Amino acid sequence: MKAYLVGGAVRDQLMGRAHSDHDWVVVGATPEQLEAQGFIPVGKDFPVFLHPDTREEWALARTERKSGRGYKGFTVLTSPDVTLDEDLARRDLTINAMARAEDGTLIDPFGGQQDLRDRVLRHVSPAFAEDPVRILRLARFAARFHDFSVAEDTLDLMRHMVHDGEVDHLVAERVWQELSRGLMEGHPARMFEVLRDCGALRVLLPEVDRLWGVPQRAEYHPEVDTGVHLMMVLAMSARLHAPLSVRYACLCHDLGKGTTPADVLPRHIGHEQRSVRLLKELSERIRVPVECRELAEVVAREHGHIHQCLELSPAALVRLLERLDAFRKPQRVPLILQACECDARGRLGFENKPYPQAQWLTRALHAAQSVITADIAADAMAKGQQGPAIAKAIHLARIHAVEHGVIP
Repeated sequence: MKAYLVGGAVRDQLMGRAHSDHDWVVVGATPEQLEAQGFIPVGKDFPVFLHPDTREEWALARTERKSGRGYKGFTVLTSPDVTLDEDLARRDLTINAMARAEDGTLIDPFGGQQDLRDRVLRHVSPAFAEDPVRILRLARFAARFHDFSVAEDTLDLMRHMVHDGEVDHLVAERVWQELSRGLMEGHPARMFEVLRDCGALRVLLPEVDRLWGVPQRAEYHPEVDTGVHLMMVLAMSARLHAPLSVRYACLCHDLGKGTTPADVLPRHIGHEQRSVRLLKELSERIRVPVECRELAEVVAREHGHIHQCLELSPAALVRLLERLDAFRKPQRVPLILQACECDARGRLGFENKPYPQAQWLTRALHAAQSVITADIAADAMAKGQQGPAIAKAIHLARIHAVEHGVIP
């Protein structure tokens, strides 16, 4: 029995990058042998174990045989006779198909080290085409290693997979899993560029794909193209180290512009409502978590009003805060404002502009929160008022607080 460090840990060692997870492949062993040594079985589809001391994953060397459509359409074969090279051959990219023996020897049967030097993302074998998740994984790695190119034959293979309908069989959970990981990489826009290059974006996220080629008014968007703007917004979200919910909101904030009638372009009147409808459909289709979809809906609906909040009256500011549900969920407001800042600065020439709207609306919220609603409600009830009358009294008190606490 021999154990080898494999995958990302080996790749990142060669790149001089920190890597906290260590995965191992075991050659020449059976599940019974590992369990006898105290390893804990955790794999559902194939034999994977946790080391009794380190809790690192150890998997028996395995091969796969295509048996159906989609990423689940495989029969996994494990045996003490499966070699390390056979196990590595089933992996997605050459840079992920290297191993280190326990004595430190590098095993690199598919040229991964050279592809690291050349900064190329390349598939290991034609078996890449059997698993559509690999398209998403490669795009995610492109978002992490943004200065790596995609090998032309790999891109051609991905295009063939899309044309063959393999991508149509991806399940929602895996799409969101890879999409969310890609959004959190250092250059998330690169993921969508790669997916668009191979045609997968049109299949998986048609609402996003149709934004390219849609013009916007140059006085507000010097970059003009809506798809280009979206990529700049995602780049800004990474620059500001935004959390996932904000980055998803950035991705979906302008979806409605892709359905603007051609005869009214480059104006996009009413795109906010269309964006909300489209992102609801998208979020449901790929099973986006509630906190992400709810934040995205608020941003899509209100980002234009937030951009204009410096010009709003105290009454309009309070109405905006109410639409943001800011008094019930004040912890969400900084996330909404960060997404709006990404949108405002994700424009050509605006990358380093300040976004005073965030401070202005935050001041308005703090002023409105100074109103002690319980006292107002008690006073109103003492006068025999109920329900709507109490709500109106609180609303007017908040307007008064904003007028005296924010407006000079």
